[in-house]
Amino acid sequence: MANKIGLFFIDSRTFVNMEGNKIISSTQNKLVKKIIQLKEKSRERKKTGLFILEGLRELKLAIKGNYDIQQVFFCSTIISEEEIHTLMSSIKSAPEVIEISKEVYQKIAYRETTEGVLVIAKANSHGLDELLLSSKNPLILVAEAPEKPGNIGALLRTADAANIDAVLIANPKTDLYNPNIIRSSVGCIFTTTIGLGSTDEILTFLKEKNIAIYCAALTASIAYLEVDFSTPSAIVVGTESTGLTDDWLKNATQNIIIPMQGEIDSMNVSVSAAILIFEAKRQRISN
Repeated sequence: MANKIGLFFIDSRTFVNMEGNKIISSTQNKLVKKIIQLKEKSRERKKTGLFILEGLRELKLAIKGNYDIQQVFFCSTIISEEEIHTLMSSIKSAPEVIEISKEVYQKIAYRETTEGVLVIAKANSHGLDELLLSSKNPLILVAEAPEKPGNIGALLRTADAANIDAVLIANPKTDLYNPNIIRSSVGCIFTTTIGLGSTDEILTFLKEKNIAIYCAALTASIAYLEVDFSTPSAIVVGTESTGLTDDWLKNATQNIIIPMQGEIDSMNVSVSAAILIFEAKRQRISN
């Protein structure tokens, strides 16, 4: 049944405009509740295989990374329908497009300032058996058991900035599609080759591909500037509190260290990784 302004009601919380787009104006709508569950609960993301992302830059990178975008929600007081239609033309699949009120958007948006668009997308699989390295001389970053979403996001940004071949996460402690990781990676999660596995699985993967293993560690180490990173290399970093486990240290091609000139003996893991990765890139450019 249509009302006088041309809106067709589906139920008390959802209606459709003359163009056929759903419009949600109630924060009690079942889709709104689904979004909140996916945003807040790792268990729900794992069970459904879905996750939430918001923001134009992140969505464009997800599209570039060939992610399966299933539903697009937009607030027309923040972003125009023309911009949404332009975005939709770049998506291979045909996601459902749903307009939401500003009240609903404020309820479900993760960030205080964003561009008025939020989507439900399908998570990718990141098994090592599916990971393809396009380079014959790969440079890989391995992070063992990173916990802080901000650090994981920063590692992914570093990997993107250096255009390395892959990021492998050993014994992951945090859901990869945690909204904090997506936000702190600024969407790089969608265009970076990522593999997940146990320490043993990743060690096997590296050895089978004859990739040298350089572990950032304080013991039995040489300065990173003395290492030749010009051949297939994996730079391995651990947590700031405990470092790398013995399994990595005893399987390392070489332990490496960044010499410190102050009073402390360690740096933020993403800073350390950036220093090591860009030294490897410098050597490869020079050679």
